[in-house]
Amino acid sequence: MSETSKARILVVDDMPSIHDDFRKILGRSSSPESRRLDKLEEAFFDDAPSEDASPYANDSFELVHALQGEEATSLVEQSLQSGHPFSVAFIDMRMPPGWDGVETIRRVWAHDPELQIVICTAFSDHNWFSITQELRRTDKLIVLKKPFENVEVLQLACALSEKWRLAQAAGLRLE
Repeated sequence: MSETSKARILVVDDMPSIHDDFRKILGRSSSPESRRLDKLEEAFFDDAPSEDASPYANDSFELVHALQGEEATSLVEQSLQSGHPFSVAFIDMRMPPGWDGVETIRRVWAHDPELQIVICTAFSDHNWFSITQELRRTDKLIVLKKPFENVEVLQLACALSEKWRLAQAAGLRLE
């Protein structure tokens, strides 16, 4: 994929280690130096290449990271102003001391109601009924329980980015 056709994905979580996980799953660099380091790591640890990693992931996604909901909302605003919106956001439910996931989603959707959202959570502070009552929609919302599998993240990123792309294309046709 070319740089301009990469799906833009926003990762919102207060834990830097979660951002590292997303980078490993969706955003590994395809530079020669990075590939060389990956091979050295595999040889050193006697590991086979990860079966969960897609050969397409490196070139398919542009990852942008936020540690809090307020930062995420600002990034969504900027992405719309620049004409390069996000297709998918993976948003943690608990992000002390700031907004929780539901508040973040509500504010993000106020700017970009087309954004596909994946709620990432290990806890059930909110049940599905209360989330949908608060947000009033489910057509662009999925829950992913932590700890998640790499393949789940990759499948969601691919499927939801394509769903978003098709919705954008359909909207242009209607105009």
